[in-house]
Amino acid sequence: MGPGNFSRVTEFILTGVSDRPELQIPLFLVFLLIYGLTVSGNLGIITLTSVDSRLQTPMYFFLRHLAIINLGNSTVIAPKMLINFLVKKKATSYYECATQLGGFLFFIVSEVIMLAVMAYDRYVAICNPLLYMVVVSRKICLLLVSLTYLYGFSTAVVVSPCIFSVSYCSSNVVNHFYCDIAPLLALSCSDTYLPETIVFISAATNLVLSMITVLVSYFNIVFSILRIHSSEGRKKAFSTCGSHMMAVTVFYGTMLFMYVQPQTNHSLDTDKVASVFYTLVIPMLNPMIYSLRNKDVKDAFKKFMANPCSSCRLI
Repeated sequence: MGPGNFSRVTEFILTGVSDRPELQIPLFLVFLLIYGLTVSGNLGIITLTSVDSRLQTPMYFFLRHLAIINLGNSTVIAPKMLINFLVKKKATSYYECATQLGGFLFFIVSEVIMLAVMAYDRYVAICNPLLYMVVVSRKICLLLVSLTYLYGFSTAVVVSPCIFSVSYCSSNVVNHFYCDIAPLLALSCSDTYLPETIVFISAATNLVLSMITVLVSYFNIVFSILRIHSSEGRKKAFSTCGSHMMAVTVFYGTMLFMYVQPQTNHSLDTDKVASVFYTLVIPMLNPMIYSLRNKDVKDAFKKFMANPCSSCRLI
């Protein structure tokens, strides 16, 4: 990432979600609300799963880390995006852009892996309940989360420098609201075959392996649920897994649409809409999808609000 590789471009101009001046303030207010809900919702999940004794199971341990990842992903994108709604020159320095891309890759890849880990957790809980606390012990939970973050970090360290190793010596206007791979490579005045190939292989490998884990886990979960004789038990299991599967389907569908295709087939304007969804909207919805419909979390929230000082002493 030395300056010799790109002698002219020292900063990038982000076009944002829209270049229409009359929409900047309304869009600022909309995305400020979305980011505010994202921060409050995910911080709420992190707090509740940390202080409430009933939420100290592997499922909520993984949920806490999903909330951390969602909060981090949104925070890498949203603050700069909100500032750009209020300024005329939506500029970002070269190194700031590279850092943002690296942070985004770290959190988005970590989320892909964490969703697979959570699916595996549900598989063990429903298909092998007697062995659950042995198979998904605290040591195993810590190992899975550590490997998730390590893999996300290693992907960011490999892919981000690869994107910024090409030459940017003509236009510096990025057709996006953050520094993403496709719009950056579209600006390059050198051969992008190698970075495109690395991105495609990395994205396809991450998504396919993660999706296989999710699909195999849920195939076995559904098969096990159908063998439950109690209709109430089946309903409860389907309700929990249905919420998870809905979130997983939306997330993976968006990611497949974005990255598992040749860069030449990208429509950058369409990508912007998809990017808004998985960088800002999904992190806002995940606390509701995974937790607010959960009785244990609702009870923990009521207890926390009734006596927050008592809960704080448990930290």
